[in-house]
Amino acid sequence: MNAITAHGVTLASRTDWSVLRPLLGQSIVQTLQMVLITIVIGGALGLVLGVVLYGTRPGNLFENRVVYRILDILVNIVRPIPFIIFLAAMQPLTIKVVGTSIGTSAAIFPMVVMCTFATSRLVEQNLVPVDHGMIEAARSMGASTFTIIRTVLIPEALAPLILAYAFLFIGVLDMSAMAGYIGGGGLGNFAIAYGYQKFDQAVTWTAVIIMIVLVQVVQAIANAIAKRLLRR
Repeated sequence: MNAITAHGVTLASRTDWSVLRPLLGQSIVQTLQMVLITIVIGGALGLVLGVVLYGTRPGNLFENRVVYRILDILVNIVRPIPFIIFLAAMQPLTIKVVGTSIGTSAAIFPMVVMCTFATSRLVEQNLVPVDHGMIEAARSMGASTFTIIRTVLIPEALAPLILAYAFLFIGVLDMSAMAGYIGGGGLGNFAIAYGYQKFDQAVTWTAVIIMIVLVQVVQAIANAIAKRLLRR
């Protein structure tokens, strides 16, 4: 007599990897697509916004209390919103921009928006400790604001910024998992549709382990680069 689980089938009989393996491969590709596009676009926009936040702070490169206050409030409003709620709130705008609220492309748009605001605060926080003396020295030599940002500000904060972006990768990976709720695909959708909903722990933990490995690889690379930069 075959061993029967509470749901009527054994774990082995439920997990048909000949069917699930191609779906798992597709899910990994979708996750990497969502994460990489979000990190590249949202990370770049967030870097610019973070520099503006830093620069407009009182006493900084292009101080502007009004602009700083507006941006500061906007970032503080968006950042705390749980991403699953943010997905729902962004649905009308997502439809206008992407043309649909379902699928990988529809998931990427709100991910980029959230990533931009999250990155901006991380960038600002890592630029604040930069020695003002170096900035003033560059100013005294006639360097333009853009030159100071490019040759002094960013290089001096580069190691902590790399670690911040590694931390951001984890957050974006988490967002990509929640995107499965709107049919965004990826490992999150794979774990929910073929693991959780079918009571198959093998499938669920396969997705979990792959995500853990992705995080460990990215964190190890970021640590190595940051360590090398700090030794210079």
